Amino acid sequence: MGITMYENLISRAELRRIITGEQKTTVRMSDFEGILPAITGKVELVYEGEQLGAEVVARNLLGEAIKSIFNQTFKQLKKLKKEDEEQEFDEVIRWFMEHPDFTLEDDLKNKDYSDKLDQIAPIQTIVEKYIPDHDSKDASLIKELILWGMVEHKKLNKKKINGGVRFEDELLGSLYGK
Repeated sequence: MGITMYENLISRAELRRIITGEQKTTVRMSDFEGILPAITGKVELVYEGEQLGAEVVARNLLGEAIKSIFNQTFKQLKKLKKEDEEQEFDEVIRWFMEHPDFTLEDDLKNKDYSDKLDQIAPIQTIVEKYIPDHDSKDASLIKELILWGMVEHKKLNKKKINGGVRFEDELLGSLYGK
């Protein structure tokens, strides 16, 4: 990660800390969107005239990085599966079917952010299976990484909304045009 990207990442977390009035904070997956301007600046220099646009290229790069880390850390998700085949991430998908429009607001205090992610009970099982010795301070970031990874594998939808990120089931979200 380049210096500018790192500084943007930390700045985004620090801004949230100042807004919430907390003494400490941690980096969240949503903070990585703060590195997009640093990426787009480089993309514009290297790929001047790129048809997709610098921001689309930057989002694609971020998405591929998330997918890569997800695949290294957790079981790689299959695009297609047999009808009667159960996958461990199916429980998370079912949770989102029962809890549509789950939103992580940008300005949540650390405790509220953690509590909100803890609502998604099936994620805790996955974290314990793949990263049993994780530091408790990293639990929320790991859980959010799972969500973002599932988005990159097209198992969930993620939509940037004013003041946060909304996650929803991929199938229901596409059926209702969300």
